[in-house]
Amino acid sequence: MAAVLPNTASGIPMSGLARALVQAGRITAAQADTLQKKAVADKAAFIDILVASGSIDGAGLAVFCAETFGYPLMDLATVNLDALPPKAIDDRLMQGQRVVALAKRGNKLSVAISDPTNTQALDQIKFQSEASVEPVIVAHDALVALLARLMKSAEQSLHEMVGDDQDIQFAEEDTAASQAPDPANEIEDAPIVKFLNKILMDAVNMGASDIHFEPFEKFYRIRLRVDGVLREHAQPPITIRDKLVSRIKVLAKLDISEKRVPQDGRMRLILSPVKTIDFRVSTLPTLFGEKTVMRILDATQAQMGIDALGYDPDQKELLLDAIQRPYGMVLVTGPTGSGKTVSLYTCLNVINKPGINISTAEDPAEINLPGVNQVNVNDRAGLTFPVALKSFLRQDPDIIMVGEIRDLETADIAIKAAQTGHMVFSTLHTNDAPSTLTRLMNMGVAPFNIASSVIMITAQRLARRLCTCKQPAETSREVLLAAGFREPELEGDWKPYKPVGCERCLGSGYKGRVGIYQIMPISPAIEKIILAHGNSMEIAAQSEAEGVKSLRRSGLMKVKQGLTSLEEVLGCTNE
Repeated sequence: MAAVLPNTASGIPMSGLARALVQAGRITAAQADTLQKKAVADKAAFIDILVASGSIDGAGLAVFCAETFGYPLMDLATVNLDALPPKAIDDRLMQGQRVVALAKRGNKLSVAISDPTNTQALDQIKFQSEASVEPVIVAHDALVALLARLMKSAEQSLHEMVGDDQDIQFAEEDTAASQAPDPANEIEDAPIVKFLNKILMDAVNMGASDIHFEPFEKFYRIRLRVDGVLREHAQPPITIRDKLVSRIKVLAKLDISEKRVPQDGRMRLILSPVKTIDFRVSTLPTLFGEKTVMRILDATQAQMGIDALGYDPDQKELLLDAIQRPYGMVLVTGPTGSGKTVSLYTCLNVINKPGINISTAEDPAEINLPGVNQVNVNDRAGLTFPVALKSFLRQDPDIIMVGEIRDLETADIAIKAAQTGHMVFSTLHTNDAPSTLTRLMNMGVAPFNIASSVIMITAQRLARRLCTCKQPAETSREVLLAAGFREPELEGDWKPYKPVGCERCLGSGYKGRVGIYQIMPISPAIEKIILAHGNSMEIAAQSEAEGVKSLRRSGLMKVKQGLTSLEEVLGCTNE
């Protein structure tokens, strides 16, 4: 008989799933202890932390649970959403316990669940439905995605979310008398509150990265940026524009009386006790009113793990080797919206350990990472990047992250920190890795300082990922060669794929995004070119000779793997 493991080494009661995995040898007791402690600290379910850690993937965990506990296994991709029994399980129970009713036959209710040891969920379903519950094991990540899709339509959920004021709330909402709406207008403003809540929830559910509220002379439109592309989402009456902006300003703690100058703020949407979404808010006066843009910041993106970012195996190995060195500088480059912050925070998450002191200076801090000392730059108050960096060096740092190198003073301090025994991470807005070095020289940084401090530069882009509805494309050999493929790479029976469009991807043919990377270690040969004041073309030629793939070549490999289309790679990279 298997040994009973009632508690982890730290004394925290071990969950049934953790116990089963340890007894089967799928994870060690020490791993279970670490994951269990993190689950308690984050107020999250053990299975969430387990899958997020990469110790076992969702599909592998589902197979293990089905075999271990003797329940049937199902692929949720085969489920017809229209055939699911409506109202079989209360929505709050469904979202809170991560369960979905699959079918109801007489007094028997089949329920999709990823953790069969969650007997509390099964008991609650049995009590509420008054039916005999039959668990069906599904992959945890697929179940979470399905639950997101099953959220009610905006109008139905709006009534519940705002009607009882429990399903949606904002952290530390400022309702001071100076900014609170006139009580006489509360009834009139209620539709504005509901409408904004609807837009925010729609954006979160669609996986949008930004929300644009745009006033024009004769109409007012709201657009969402989904997978890097702006899509018109709504055209509300133009008469609500001022009240809508005022509502956003109240939530973001901005001055609602000031409409002549841009303002920046933040707000936090609380979706559940363990799930919050931050919004970075920016207002800009235009000809016909204030345009407002909200950047959606989901902290869970930085905890997906480095494997989820899309690095090739050799690129991942080079990056992990660089970030775990004792000192030096690693630079991440790319345009706005290319995922630089997520990449940096994923790297910080890898090396974030109790024995390491990490400090970051950002404008503003976009992702909250426990265990990291984060500082918001405030130019008006005198807390600039150079000031923050100088202070960090008096705070016994091991690792320093600078949100962006914008000027010579910031670059000099960051480089000196890298030369004096610290690991420094930062970002720059350049087109590729080789041009980053010449950009630093153009800023006024001495070539010797660059060569002696920078150990790696990564450039990146985000290409749209093909949806599952993709189909093989009949692309000629000449077109593939012209795009940059080499003759040996065309061998075999592979074909590039093209977007088609379905309900899942809203007809675009793309769902999600995949990273395209150029990972360039600074070799002795490249150091010599820098010291000789070489240009980006010389550095690019040397890096290519050393086997560094350009952004275009990295993108072409993603095409060959069927992850994205040739058109998408050609559209976001140069050769």
